[in-house]
Amino acid sequence: MFKHFIATLKDEKGQALSEYGLILALVAVVAIGAMTVLGTNVSGVLTTIGNALTAA
Repeated sequence: MFKHFIATLKDEKGQALSEYGLILALVAVVAIGAMTVLGTNVSGVLTTIGNALTAA
């Protein structure tokens, strides 16, 4: 039983899975941040274009 416990501690499959989860979470946070910034900028550009079209 003690050998099985030591073998379980040396198993790194769960560790790799958690690392992939952390990387996925980081990518999601960066993507959400980038979309928020770009969405604000695109909204400003579209407002400017809309105002220019209605003034013309």
